[in-house]
Amino acid sequence: MQTQLSPEFQARADGLAAEAILRKCVHCGFCTATCPTYQLLGDELDGPRGRIYLIKQVLEGATPTRKTQMHLDRCLTCRNCESTCPSGVDYGHLVDIGRSVVDEKVPRPAGEKALRWLLKEGLTSPAFGPAMKLGQLVRDVLPASLKAKVPARQDAGVWPSRTHARKVLMLAGCVQPAMMPNINSATARVLDAAGMQTLLAPEAGCCGAVKFHLNDQFGGTAQMRANIDAWWPLVEQGVEAIVMNASGCGVTVKEYGHILADDPAYAAKAARISALTQDLSELLPALVPLLAPKVKAQPDASRVVAFHPPCTLQHGQKLKGGVETHLAALGFTVQVARNEAHLCCGSAGTYSVLNPDIAYTLRDRKLGHLDELKPAVIVSANIGCITHLQSGTDTPVRHWVEVLDEALA
Repeated sequence: MQTQLSPEFQARADGLAAEAILRKCVHCGFCTATCPTYQLLGDELDGPRGRIYLIKQVLEGATPTRKTQMHLDRCLTCRNCESTCPSGVDYGHLVDIGRSVVDEKVPRPAGEKALRWLLKEGLTSPAFGPAMKLGQLVRDVLPASLKAKVPARQDAGVWPSRTHARKVLMLAGCVQPAMMPNINSATARVLDAAGMQTLLAPEAGCCGAVKFHLNDQFGGTAQMRANIDAWWPLVEQGVEAIVMNASGCGVTVKEYGHILADDPAYAAKAARISALTQDLSELLPALVPLLAPKVKAQPDASRVVAFHPPCTLQHGQKLKGGVETHLAALGFTVQVARNEAHLCCGSAGTYSVLNPDIAYTLRDRKLGHLDELKPAVIVSANIGCITHLQSGTDTPVRHWVEVLDEALA
């Protein structure tokens, strides 16, 4: 029987062929086998099939409850199910819509509502940087739960001063520069060594993911439009790419074209921005020949670099194997976990704050698999994963570009 979609859902669909998705969702069970929350909780409603069933009920007129909201909240939006699904169900977009519809119908308790407001406004505020510096100053006396969210203070290093004909643009408005500023500097130095100049647009802010995934889709899309306005002059000047060294931001910016497809003022620009956006690892095939002569003494082959591929990289952007393959070509001994390398570490943006029990269980499970490699360092490609994993291990956890930067002459 054909699904009847509510006008409310149709207004939010934003170009998504939701009706086809609901009809295509077959009950093969592949998605439950790779869903982290289903693996932990064993509840069908905490897996993709169950959540799609809940969303379908609401769209067909059923009244959602706090339980409906809870099961949708528990989704990490890791999109592992999309990598597994043989029917190509666009689950990530669908769950965003479902959450938005349910949130309008189900009031949240005051404390929960306040926490979510603090996250979406605080993490994207200009005050976040000063607040993080203050937290780092008193980090040693913070409660364990807060200390886990505040990385140790880090030297940003030197930003390269050379100019090059080849220029790329990099997002400057993430939480990353405040938490781990050396990631951006290391990126600029590595690109400089390959003859590329990194430009910043100071007016650009958060990519919009935080607000969008906390169901403030209006606030999230406003930030997306503001970033397009900030980047557009540099796009018109001919930057080669918009380089993302945080894969969570990258997957969102790559979807600007989809999210703003129905906005007559921004649709074309958003599509252009998405087309220009590349994860830093996508540049590696062209960078390796340029960087290889500049690598210092060959990296110690016995020093294992364990790579944790973030969900936003391997499932959101569908990029697999590039980092480990190309770092290995530069002499590093790079390994991924032998078991469950595809599963989420539990960070998932604000998820580790809103669902700490699940998040830390997934973190410890992930670290257990990585520890089997006996690594000298764990590397990843997203600030959230790096911070989350570091809170559970004494092994250094870094962005892979920092390790590469240190190896260059």
